[in-house]
Order: sequence, then C-alpha cells, then structure tokens
Amino acid sequence: MPNPKTLGDHIKKRRLELGLLQKEVARIIGVDESTVTNWEKNRTNPTLHLLPKIIEFLGYDPMPTETKTLGEMLLRYRKSRGVTQKELAKSLGVDPGTLARWEKDKSEPRGRLKAKLLSLSDAWVMRFGRQP
Repeated sequence: MPNPKTLGDHIKKRRLELGLLQKEVARIIGVDESTVTNWEKNRTNPTLHLLPKIIEFLGYDPMPTETKTLGEMLLRYRKSRGVTQKELAKSLGVDPGTLARWEKDKSEPRGRLKAKLLSLSDAWVMRFGRQP
C-alpha cells in the first residue's frame, strides 16, 4: 500500500510495516479488534477522541499538511488532539460559536489571543516538523 488515501489505509499500512495483528493495534489504541477491521476496510472512521492515539501509533499526522488559513490550522489542531469545539473554546476562554466562526474563516481572533493561537502552530511545527 504505497500511497494510503484514507485513515484506514494509513492504519493498515503502519500495522503491516510493524508486523502487527489487528488485535494488537486495537489494544494499542484502546478499541475492539472489529473496530480496527472496520477502519482498515473503510467501513467506518475513528471518532474524534481517538485521533491522538492513532497519530501516536502512526508516528505522524495523516491529515492534509497544507493549511492556508488560521481557521484551517485551528480545525486541524483541534482534530489532531481529539478535542471538541466546546473543549478548545473553553481552554481559550471563548464561546464555541466564536471558535466555529474562526474555523470557518468567517472571523479572526485579535491581539493576544491571535498570538496564542499562532503559537499553537509553532508548537505543532516543533513536534511534527511541518505546519498543521
């Protein structure tokens, strides 16, 4: 599987590279074996809260690397950490609706908050070596 296209393809490719069984991957991620089977067969997609464990298992983030806007960066950052809009909004001290508008590039944060969000992007680069 040279060029995985789906998250399930990435999981299967990594599992085979490591010589693991689906039940072993399931144990690592914390799901049932049938869940891994369904992901690999592209029947279902992982839930948001499992994405950090999957990224850890893969050793990289399989989501598209190009983000052109702060909104795209926020959305990718949030999903890669497996947090909801409500959770991230609370940690930033903003309303979830405000965060939703930022993610859709309908508005943009200002001042210190914008600087804080841009620092999230810098932290991402340090961890993964590329823009989220």
